[in-house]
Formats: sequence, C-alpha cells, structure tokens
Amino acid sequence: MTPKKQNTRKIGRDAGTGKFIPVKEAERRKKTAVVETIKK
Repeated sequence: MTPKKQNTRKIGRDAGTGKFIPVKEAERRKKTAVVETIKK
C-alpha cells in the first residue's frame, strides 16, 4: 500500500504584523518571521 499524500502546505508569516510573506523570506528572517504548516 502506498501512503496517502499529505494535504498540507507551508506558508510564511511576519510575526509582528501577521501578514503573509514568501517561505524563503520567512526562513531568512528567523527572528521576525515564522513558517507555518497549514491544512488545505
């Protein structure tokens, strides 16, 4: 049996304002941004 594909995706969010930002940008700014995993 093959495992089911996960229905999740990663998003970047600015920790101060809560606005969405690109994931690469969030990974670069570790102190002021977070990468979240959300369900589709």
